[in-house]
Amino acid sequence: MSLEAPVQPLPPVPPEKLRGLAHLFASTRYSLAGFLRLFAEPAFRHEIVLGLVLLAALALGGATTPVLLIQGGLLLALAATEALNTAIELIVDRVSPEFSAFAGQAKDLGSFAVFCLLVVNLGFAGWSLLALV
Repeated sequence: MSLEAPVQPLPPVPPEKLRGLAHLFASTRYSLAGFLRLFAEPAFRHEIVLGLVLLAALALGGATTPVLLIQGGLLLALAATEALNTAIELIVDRVSPEFSAFAGQAKDLGSFAVFCLLVVNLGFAGWSLLALV
């Protein structure tokens, strides 16, 4: 029997907080990493194609610059919502790898948020195209 106390692993040390330009560059790297991770999701790639089709249809239909900018903003909101939905799914899968009704509901809610933004994007593009006719 040993009289020494058991060795406890050291807790992880959080990274040092960056300031100024170093913070800006680090934030840019984190955002790029997030985009690349999101790009691995087939749903996000489908949304990019949808966005390009909507913007092309509006541009070819003679939409004004404000309409194109609004559609672009709605597409960015869709991308942000898809990113949050993917984050929810990753966290839920990490915390609750086994089947859980609660985990399923969390994923369903994230999916519904994406669906709502898809409807808004399609609705705005459709309304804008009809107004051009």
